Amino acid sequence: MTLPGDRPQHRARKRFGQNFLHDPHFIDRIVDAIDPQPGQAIVEIGPGQAALTRALIARAGHITAIEIDRDLAAGLRTQFASAQLQLIEGDALDFDWSTLPGPLRIVGNLPYNISSPLLFALVPIADRVIDQYFMLQKEVVERMVAPPGSRTYGRLSVMLQFRYRMTRLFDVPRGAFRPAPQVTSSIVRMQPLPADQLPNVDRAAFGRVVAAAFGQRRKTLRNALGTLMAADAIAAVGVDPKARAETLTVDHFVALSRQLPSPPDPSSGDARS
Repeated sequence: MTLPGDRPQHRARKRFGQNFLHDPHFIDRIVDAIDPQPGQAIVEIGPGQAALTRALIARAGHITAIEIDRDLAAGLRTQFASAQLQLIEGDALDFDWSTLPGPLRIVGNLPYNISSPLLFALVPIADRVIDQYFMLQKEVVERMVAPPGSRTYGRLSVMLQFRYRMTRLFDVPRGAFRPAPQVTSSIVRMQPLPADQLPNVDRAAFGRVVAAAFGQRRKTLRNALGTLMAADAIAAVGVDPKARAETLTVDHFVALSRQLPSPPDPSSGDARS
């Protein structure tokens, strides 16, 4: 079906991981889940051919969108007035999110090839975000929401569950896209945890511990964390040094992170250059 303002068919570019949502049923389901309202600061990453963009604007009146593909950006400018769409042409991975007034609601059909880096890039601005709704590869979403002890629980699970309340909403089949991807997609909702619910822990230390623990999944914590802490430091927080990373909760990783020495205070005389 051709809609008013549509441009000639755009050929999906593999280097941008483009698969365009076109199924009206799933467009409506996604927008219903987001429930955009007038006056909200909604940002869409990768609007593409405007399937979600059009529906979001219909509900909210105005949104901001970030598009890396110059041809698609040109098409978007012909379809929407500036009062409806603030279009930013560029890479969402490099974008300075502090330039947008919050609180933000961020949505998008994320290219599979940049999904994890982009999710991590958004963590530092979580305190300026109300919620995030992303369409991602089903297997990625399963990892994001996985509980401890499951085969999909890993670094991505821990790092995101530390900062967000994660909810997998529903799947989107391959046929809902053009061209059809090789995988099923899922919709995930990410709600930043309030500041008073965040553990008091050095974030860099937490990241180092989680990365080391999952660096080689089959290793015990005694071996995986051997360069960071001794086995007795692991046991001191009630964690078995013989355990493996996938059995630990986020709280366990927080406790282990507190076992690392604090970084030197650069303002003190003990700081080294």
